[in-house]
Amino acid sequence: MPLVDTKEMFKRAYEGGYAIGAFNVNNMEIVQGIIAAAEETQSPVILQASAGARKYAGAEYLFGLVESALKVSTVPIALHLDHGADFETCKSCIDGGFTSVMIDGSAHSFEANIAITKEVVEYAHAHGVVVEGELGQLEGIEDDVNVTTGSYTDPDDVEEFVSRTGVDSLAIAIGTSHGAFKFRPEQCTRNEQGVLVPPELRFDILEEISQRLPGFPIVLHGASSVVPKYVEIINHYGGNLKDAIGIPEDQLRKAARSAVCKINIDSDMRLALTAGIREHMAKYPEHFDPRQYLKPARQNIQDIVAHKIRNVLGSDGKAIDV
Repeated sequence: MPLVDTKEMFKRAYEGGYAIGAFNVNNMEIVQGIIAAAEETQSPVILQASAGARKYAGAEYLFGLVESALKVSTVPIALHLDHGADFETCKSCIDGGFTSVMIDGSAHSFEANIAITKEVVEYAHAHGVVVEGELGQLEGIEDDVNVTTGSYTDPDDVEEFVSRTGVDSLAIAIGTSHGAFKFRPEQCTRNEQGVLVPPELRFDILEEISQRLPGFPIVLHGASSVVPKYVEIINHYGGNLKDAIGIPEDQLRKAARSAVCKINIDSDMRLALTAGIREHMAKYPEHFDPRQYLKPARQNIQDIVAHKIRNVLGSDGKAIDV
């Protein structure tokens, strides 16, 4: 099955009140786990690669893994560049076979963001590739993205940005954050069990943007929930992820029912993979074959992705729609 772009995916998702999962890929086990989950749930899926992933795996190796997935998969798959920093990076991915790219100009001024985004859009559209832009900045650290002070998306900017750039989707900042430590303890409250409770997403901003851009697909970055089960396993077997906290899944499901058509998930898979490796190595210290500990880690990837598809994204059974 050939790669598809995200236009039809997002149109169906918007109309159907669900979102498509955009899962970051870095190696074979992650790709296999994601695709197995997508097949299990019959969900369309977006495989996305960051600049860090392309440096780590190698652009050719990474694309080769995706090509292999296409040979065994029956569900629609899009290949997306996550956080393209400049025109050259986006062009490289467009020329290399990606069907979707993100140009992240959010660190620039509004006018500079428009200029660089428009440049990418013009090149991408001429080659049949769709483009995601970003307004507002998420806090947190993920690969080459490192923002200490974020800013919410200003709804007053979105119409001008979309009309002047021609982007196909828009990533916004409404309180999500990159990484496994999405909130500082002082930003949260604690429940009766002493567990940190993060602040609620700014659904008022999302609603206003949705009204200003009716029918337009919105994207949420930094949307892992930092699943407590995997954090506990990691900490139990020697890890140190004290006060790691993510976005509550019920809030993400609420967002997916609205204009949010793409939800990015990375940290939850990293945690699932690491939890599987740590637990196996602790229980079987005599094991040294990577296949022995990567097999349960890969299964953890499949399990968490299938869970997200069914219970957060709501895209299970939607593969036939695309």
